[in-house]
Amino acid sequence: MSALKKPQILRIAEVASSRLFTIQSVQLRFSNGVERVYERMKPAGREAVMILALEGDNVLMIEEFAVGIEGYELGFPKGLIDPGETPEQAAVRELKEEVGMGAEKLTSLGQVTMAPSYFSSRMHILVAENLYPEWLTGDEPEPLVIHRWPVSRLIDLLSHPQFQEARNISAMFLLREWLSKPSQASTLSEEVG
Repeated sequence: MSALKKPQILRIAEVASSRLFTIQSVQLRFSNGVERVYERMKPAGREAVMILALEGDNVLMIEEFAVGIEGYELGFPKGLIDPGETPEQAAVRELKEEVGMGAEKLTSLGQVTMAPSYFSSRMHILVAENLYPEWLTGDEPEPLVIHRWPVSRLIDLLSHPQFQEARNISAMFLLREWLSKPSQASTLSEEVG
């Protein structure tokens, strides 16, 4: 798709690391001869899932502490894909761990990245339907607060002070678009009716 030629990687070096993160310095040479050094998080090779769980005319959300902003965020259930898991298996597991529900039907809405200049990870966005109760123990340090948000008011999430994370906003728009398709709207009205 792009007419541009990828830059040549001249050198990659680890410049800092912690228990969770490793920062790399990446020296590049662009096709016009210009050289630059960038920093990025070392690619971990693991992807993640975000689940838009539909329950009647609501979407299930969680409220959990986000240390980066030192506050509680309202968002959709999410988590890393474990080695050997498919995105669908990870979505069902995370849904059980975070909201106590499994799903009989999953639909992929695509993938998003976050700050791709610094991070390599991809997040799969999936709609979960035909929910059933089932809990799995997760790794959360405190119980998550579960919220049911009306799908008819999805756009109102944009003015909610705790709903600000970009991946959640992207997922909300993907869900809104998906629900606007006639086949999804009739399925949802049948479940609600």
